[in-house]
Amino acid sequence: MRKFPMTLAAILSLSFVLAACSGNNGTNAPATDPAEKPSDKPASTEAPVEDIKSKKVSISIYYPTPDRVEDRALEDDKIRRFNEVYPNVEVIKSDWQYNPNEIGIKMGANEAPTLFNTYASEGKFLAEKGWAADITELFNNYQYKDQMNPVLQDLFTVDGKVYGIAQRGYPTGVAVNKKMLEAKGVTIPAFDWTWDEMLNAAKAVSDPDAGISGIAPMGKGNEAGWNWTNFLFTAGGDIQSVQDGKVTAIFNSEAGVKALDYYNKLKWEANAIPQDWALGWGDAVGAFAQGRTAMVIAGPDGPVDQGLNQGGMTPEDILVYPIPAYEKGGKHYGVLGGDFLVINPNASKDEQEIAFHYATFDYFSDKGLESLEQNIQARKTDNKFYVPAVLQYFKSDSEYGQKVIDLFNKYDNVYQYGQETLGLIDGKPESQYNTQDFYAQMTNVIQEVFSKEGVDMKAQLDLTAKYVQEKFYDTIQP
Repeated sequence: MRKFPMTLAAILSLSFVLAACSGNNGTNAPATDPAEKPSDKPASTEAPVEDIKSKKVSISIYYPTPDRVEDRALEDDKIRRFNEVYPNVEVIKSDWQYNPNEIGIKMGANEAPTLFNTYASEGKFLAEKGWAADITELFNNYQYKDQMNPVLQDLFTVDGKVYGIAQRGYPTGVAVNKKMLEAKGVTIPAFDWTWDEMLNAAKAVSDPDAGISGIAPMGKGNEAGWNWTNFLFTAGGDIQSVQDGKVTAIFNSEAGVKALDYYNKLKWEANAIPQDWALGWGDAVGAFAQGRTAMVIAGPDGPVDQGLNQGGMTPEDILVYPIPAYEKGGKHYGVLGGDFLVINPNASKDEQEIAFHYATFDYFSDKGLESLEQNIQARKTDNKFYVPAVLQYFKSDSEYGQKVIDLFNKYDNVYQYGQETLGLIDGKPESQYNTQDFYAQMTNVIQEVFSKEGVDMKAQLDLTAKYVQEKFYDTIQP
């Protein structure tokens, strides 16, 4: 789920140069040998190869929101450099941000951008709805396809066809305000922590009378269901099972009850969540940046960026943890999410080709690194930090990946994730079908638990699983 503005900037770069071949048109054909009769040569049946740069093409692209000033600067620089290579292309900035509840309307009205952003859960959904172009041929002809990070790129490969381009990603983790814990005399937990250790730390740092919570789990919007799913996963559960084409809801399991009971404890036993718990992504991350909560569950770069650049924190103030394990020795599963770019299937073939070139323009290129370095330098001048994504579009052990690491190591205003956390954090992909619908329904359950003490959690999960099964899963054709 892309609920992290992913201020993580794209480190992107690549230029495609297509060689143009022109066919003879008779009027300007080269002279032939006088001894050679025209009929001696067979006429060519091959159509001339067209140069995409010879065509006037307009594409609309995803453009960062106004609050992401540095990201807009990066995108503006990319547009400028792209037009130097493709002067025939008009690049139109779109302010539409992907919303699963709006994409159908946008497609139906032919108002969706040529190239739009989406998040990790949407690959199969968009492909099956026909709202993402099949870019398999473009991707297979891409020079650097084998260097793309498969952990991310495979999320948009459906039935062997490619429907999206990875940008950046993350396994969901927990951002912790170390300074707040220390001020309360709370022992800093080990990175290999458990549910109980998180609950105890959150309870100890919480100060409801002062408006301070130990942790701020998201409580409204699909974000609430997304946050909770991390605990479903670490308890050993899953959202759905798929066998012989039949999709079955399985989140009302023993693991689901454990995860919901944990939320119940955070609220009613530990009193560790905000009194006004109906927080969306921006609310919860904002509370973290403002020092009103000590912990927040999200893609790590989002809260770290806001804490450093808006909350006045220092890198020493913020620790990034994996999702806690259910018990010692357990997995630290975090929902695997990220940012992807999708090409509009209603766009013409030329528009789709140009959109692909634009999306990958800065991938694997020194020009892209130069632009990134300029951005980091500009942030340093403004006393701001650059916070990269946990996962990048490229393989981390690639030659290009090492160039990026070397660049980051040059600057003290680049946030570095701890190696201990990176060694523990483990991403688990979202479900194949109706993920956002599942999140929305689980949000209703979470709100019930947070608003009423003594809720029958198993009954709530059973009712929700029945609804999700009948409303969504039973309509899926094998």
